[in-house]
Amino acid sequence: MALQDVKVIELYPERFREVLSAESLQAFRDAVARGRRVLGDRVVWNVNSTARGGGVAEMLRSLIGYVRMAQIDARWVVIEGAPDFFTLTKRLHNRLHGSEGDGGRLGETERRIFERVSQANADELCARVSERDVVILHDPQTAGMVPCLRERGVPVVWRAHIGLDLPNDRAREAWDFLRGYVEHADALVFSRAAFEWEGLDHDRVMIIPPSIDAFSPKNQSLGFTDLAAILRTSGFAAGETHGAAPAFQRLDGTTGLVHRRARLTEAQPLHLDTPLVTQVSRWDRLKDPLGVLQAFAEHVPPETRAHLLLAGPDVEAVSDDPEGAAVLAEVQATWREIPSEIRRRVHLAGLPMDDADENAAIVNALQRRSDVVVQKSLAEGFGLTVSEAMWKGRPVVAGAVGGIQDQIEDGRTGYLVDPRDLDAFGMRVRELLEDPPRAERIGGAAQIAVRDHFLGARHLGQWVDLLERVV
Repeated sequence: MALQDVKVIELYPERFREVLSAESLQAFRDAVARGRRVLGDRVVWNVNSTARGGGVAEMLRSLIGYVRMAQIDARWVVIEGAPDFFTLTKRLHNRLHGSEGDGGRLGETERRIFERVSQANADELCARVSERDVVILHDPQTAGMVPCLRERGVPVVWRAHIGLDLPNDRAREAWDFLRGYVEHADALVFSRAAFEWEGLDHDRVMIIPPSIDAFSPKNQSLGFTDLAAILRTSGFAAGETHGAAPAFQRLDGTTGLVHRRARLTEAQPLHLDTPLVTQVSRWDRLKDPLGVLQAFAEHVPPETRAHLLLAGPDVEAVSDDPEGAAVLAEVQATWREIPSEIRRRVHLAGLPMDDADENAAIVNALQRRSDVVVQKSLAEGFGLTVSEAMWKGRPVVAGAVGGIQDQIEDGRTGYLVDPRDLDAFGMRVRELLEDPPRAERIGGAAQIAVRDHFLGARHLGQWVDLLERVV
C-alpha cells in the first residue's frame, strides 16, 4: 500500500473575526495558543479514505489549513485498498446507519480482507510517525489500523462521523465487527451523544459535532453576477454569460474559474427565474433521492412552477463509494418512467469532481440560487449540507434523523419531518414556495444558528481540548 499525501493550503485563522462575536473570537484565539503549547513539535496525522467527495474530506481540508497556519504541524493522508475492501467498508457504513445495504456477510472472510488492508496501511503509516505524534483515524475504513498503531506506542483517536439514534441489530453487527479494533484507541469521538456505541469505555468518549468553513469556496459570499455565470457555465442556467466570468475565490485566496459542465439528465434546461428545490448529496440510498423525487412529483403541484434538482458527485470520480453508480442509475431509470409533465420539472446532475474548489463553487451557487434546500435522509451522521444551506440563508426541509436534529430547530430555523412521510415533506416544501416572507424569515434565523454553533472556530477548540487529554 502507498498512502496518498493530501496537499493542504494554509488558511488564516484571523479571518474568523469577520463572522464571530468579540467573545467567541477571543475564545478561539485562546484555543489556538493552547494547542501550540500542548502539541509542541508533535505532528497530528489525519487519516481517511478519500481526499474528495463527502463532508469528512471537506472538513479536513479547512480545519487542517487553519491548524497549519497556526504553526501546528498537521498532515493528512488517504489510505489505499482494493475494490473488495471498499465494498466491505460500504457495507459497514450502511450497517452503522442501521441499513442492510448490499446484504453481504461480515464473517471471517470479510475480517481477513479488512485486516490485510488495515495492516498494510498501518505499516506504511508507522514508518512515517513517531511515538510523540498523534494519529486521528476517521470512520470505519480506518478502524482496523488502531491496534497496529497502538502496539507501536502511537497515541490514536478514532473519529466516527456516522451513527444511529436508535441502534438496531444491523448496527450492532457492525459494532461487533469493529469493536475489537476501536476499543484500543486512546479516545473515541462521535458527532452526537446518541451515537456512542454500547459497551465502550465512556470515559474515553468525547462528543464533537462537525462544522463548516464559512470562507471556503462552498460557503463564501457570491454576488449575483458571479452566481449566474457559474450556473450558466456548469449547465444549470440557460442563456449566455454576457461576458461575465464564472469566478470564485479558492482556498488559497487566488481567483478560480468554473470551466466544467455537470453531467445532466433533464428534459429541458433550467432558467434562473424558475423556483427551485435542491438536494445536494452523494448518490446513496440513505439520502433517499428516489423518495425526494416521489414526494416532489406527488405533493409539489405544477402551480408552484417549481423544479427539482437532485445533484451529487460524478460517480466515476468517487473511489470509496462503489454503490454510487447503481443508485444514480436507479434514479435515472425512475426519472425516465415518470409522466412527461413531471419529468420536465426534474433535473439530475453529476457534478464535476476534478477540481475540489470548482465543485464547491458550483454547489455554493446552486444552494444560493435555490428557493428551498432539502435533505430527506433516512439516516444521517450529521449532514453538513444542512448547515451549508442554512449559512446561505436558505430555508431547509430535512429528515428528523441523526445530526440534522441538532442543526434545525423545527419551525424556526427550518423544518424537520419524518423522512418516510412524503405528504408532510411535500407540504413543508410547498408552504415555503408559496410563502416567500416565511421562507426568508426562516433562512435568516438559520444563518444566525450556524454562526453561533457550527463554524470551525468552535470545532477546533473542542479538538484542542481532546488532544490535551490524549497527549
